[in-house]
Amino acid sequence: DYGGYLYNPSVGGLATTLNAVREEMDMLWLGVPGIHEDDPKQQAKISKRLSDEFGSVPIFLPRKQFDLYYNGFSNGSIWPLFHYFPQYAHYDHLEWQAYQEVNARFCEKVLEVALPGDTIWVHDYHLLLLPAMLRESLPDAAIGFFLHIPFPSYEIFRMLPWREEILKGLTGADLVGFHTYDYARHFLSSLLRIQGLEQDFGRVTVGDRSIKVDTFPLGVDINRYSTAHEMPEVKHELEALRQQVGEHKVILTVDRLDFSKGIIQRLNAFEKFLSRHPDWLGRVTMLSLLVPSRTRVPEYQNLKSQVDELIGRINGQLSQPGWAPITYLYRSVPFEQLIALYLLADVTLVTPLRDGMNLVAKEYLISRPDGTGVLVLSETAGAAAELGEAIIVNPHNEEMLVDALHQALEMPIEEQKARNSTMRARLRRYDTERWADDFLSQLAKVQEVRRLHLPKRLQGNLKQELNQAYEGAERRLLLLDYDGTLVPFAPTPKRAKPDEELIAVLTPLARDPKNTMVIISGRDAETLDAWLGEVGMDLVAEHGATIRRADRKQWEQVDEDFTDDWMEQLRPVFEMFVDRTPGALLEEKGAALVWHYRRADPGLGSQRAVELIDTIEGYIANTSLHILQGHKVVEVKPSTVSKGRAAQPWLSAKPPYDFILAVGDDVTDEALFEVIPESGWTVKVGVPERSKARYFLSDPAEVRSLLKELS
Repeated sequence: DYGGYLYNPSVGGLATTLNAVREEMDMLWLGVPGIHEDDPKQQAKISKRLSDEFGSVPIFLPRKQFDLYYNGFSNGSIWPLFHYFPQYAHYDHLEWQAYQEVNARFCEKVLEVALPGDTIWVHDYHLLLLPAMLRESLPDAAIGFFLHIPFPSYEIFRMLPWREEILKGLTGADLVGFHTYDYARHFLSSLLRIQGLEQDFGRVTVGDRSIKVDTFPLGVDINRYSTAHEMPEVKHELEALRQQVGEHKVILTVDRLDFSKGIIQRLNAFEKFLSRHPDWLGRVTMLSLLVPSRTRVPEYQNLKSQVDELIGRINGQLSQPGWAPITYLYRSVPFEQLIALYLLADVTLVTPLRDGMNLVAKEYLISRPDGTGVLVLSETAGAAAELGEAIIVNPHNEEMLVDALHQALEMPIEEQKARNSTMRARLRRYDTERWADDFLSQLAKVQEVRRLHLPKRLQGNLKQELNQAYEGAERRLLLLDYDGTLVPFAPTPKRAKPDEELIAVLTPLARDPKNTMVIISGRDAETLDAWLGEVGMDLVAEHGATIRRADRKQWEQVDEDFTDDWMEQLRPVFEMFVDRTPGALLEEKGAALVWHYRRADPGLGSQRAVELIDTIEGYIANTSLHILQGHKVVEVKPSTVSKGRAAQPWLSAKPPYDFILAVGDDVTDEALFEVIPESGWTVKVGVPERSKARYFLSDPAEVRSLLKELS
């Protein structure tokens, strides 16, 4: 007794896709079972059977909560907005609350069943918050997320009241996957403009983590679809359909009833085609298969009424004895009948106004063994990025649709096969199994890079070991960066002044007779003197251009041959880019020019930074000048100036220091980490990206905490 229910596999696209690769891996599926069962005993029976026979773990939700979560926020807010229909999206706080609660429920269930070393793969728009929830409890787990619908442009996404929470949820994953480059690009743009997170070739720094954003176009189960024509049930269905349509050409459309599918536009275009090409009256039939969807939602009920009325009017006006222009099926069909429809169709019309991928286009091409048939495909379907040999159309352009139908129906067999051969070969190379393998191998690679090549977090036993080494040392050297290490970055350089807490942390360390404290900063000498001159530390300004010892008042030039003539030549270039970039500013140091763009528009600032570097490189070729790109800054300085070189007087001191700690957050600190001996402690602040440092801390707050412990 398993609760008195019938157990049927889901026919949804995601379930079908993952079932195709399920046999290749040890997979446990967590999801909502499609029923609302409140009795704990019944739930236990259902859970046992789903676990024993289907490798699935059900998550039971109360009916009202499910309705608010699924029909409300998921399909009433996210779905229309992400498909570029903001006029259909509504935003309700109770629905948002239910969405959060259900994502949290999924998190609880995952934590119950997940084992150490498991890979967690979260799918689609119903669970956008789940990756971050899981990350809080499983900081080292391999977590991937794949979105099966479009990710909209920033201008659309920003309309969502809870946009920051959604982005935070997604960035809990190690790998975020999309069908197309456009979707990935829109996601990265939203991260930049809403959260200020920049990307570098698809890698995004999130707190102390680095995540990867990439594209993985979903394929179809090649073996299943390419051999389905041999099934007896398919042959029987095909014969029945051929008797029904006779010698007529068939244009097939297969869609779930949804406003994103362009159904009304397609029907209008077909009507205009018949009026413009009356020679096709009585010779071609549109077979329109619409699968019921969200039948209780008013917008969908209204769409169904519009479709029924339009098809009825077209058939009423244009039908002839023994022929109707449109055959209308409003139901789900079994796999065998779907394949028969693909084999029957001379043309398949796939013209959504917006679609994440659309597998109908791919299934149609793979299902036809002789390679014939014509695919008319919307440019706004994700599949268009791979299927460029199809007749690509703008679904909003009725004239273009009419011309495409005429071209498709008149296309010679040889041209059909030539176009389809290229597309079929491409689809065979990147099928469902390859898609899953590709995603999971990329996820594993992200984890492997983090494990083998990135600094270790300075915590627990490692931190205790550092404290013990510090306590046992007689001569200690502490080399500390300033911005991004001791203080957070500020909108403008002058606003990063040290607070009372920082002075209180540094002062006892500087006064300890066993310690030599050195601040090695990109700041100019005057600023360091004003801010930190009274603490009693050695100061190094402009990444190593000048040095001032704690017991002296004068600054010393590290490079005695230094000249600033070059600054006169480059200053106009920097000023031009300040003028062209609202929010940017120029900082002039004794040995460097620095262009700051922290307050500029993120996209424009990054673009101008690339242009500035490009321009400067032409000026400084064959000179001893060097360009540094740091956190929202572009700096030009002599190549003889570096933090590594500046640290040499202390590192070569006699007797040598028996404890050395170097802490920094920027690319300029890598030169310092490189010269620290193996026995020293090197700490990168921020994301644990590839670095010469052996350890990392997340932010200036953690650095201060460490220094407090040492003092």
